[in-house]
Amino acid sequence: MSEQNPFEQIKSFLENQHIDFKVINHPAEGKSEEVAKIRGTEVGQGAKALVCQIRGQSPYKYLLVISAGDRKIDFRKLAEAINVKRVSMASIETVSKLTGCIPGSVPPFSFHHDLTVIADPDIFNRFDEIAFNAGSLEKSIKMKTQDYLKIVEPKILNIIE
Repeated sequence: MSEQNPFEQIKSFLENQHIDFKVINHPAEGKSEEVAKIRGTEVGQGAKALVCQIRGQSPYKYLLVISAGDRKIDFRKLAEAINVKRVSMASIETVSKLTGCIPGSVPPFSFHHDLTVIADPDIFNRFDEIAFNAGSLEKSIKMKTQDYLKIVEPKILNIIE
């Protein structure tokens, strides 16, 4: 991971890819509903990013799992989809090491070679734009769904409850 803070890293990446995006500064909020109001979006447009750890043999070390803010990841479905015994949330220390972020501020981008992005299609099928915390609890980014899919190319799997 580079020395840039996560927000600057995302911003630079999007600018270098010539992607249109909007930065929204806001107070730190713990609830998806409150953040959505501040962003002027629906809760489901929030791209929730969870760092997960694989239990058992796998070509993956860690996963960055993306889902809509109003959906829950089914960890059993996720494990079955990638053919492993178990997937669980990573520790706060691991999240920090892999993303430079604290939980709740992790963006749906991976800049670490051990962190594979897997996304549920639900958010992309429902919304033309997604919004997400951009490496900070006080900064969000809103961008077009198709731009996100084009530049991140996540592995798409049905993994929500």
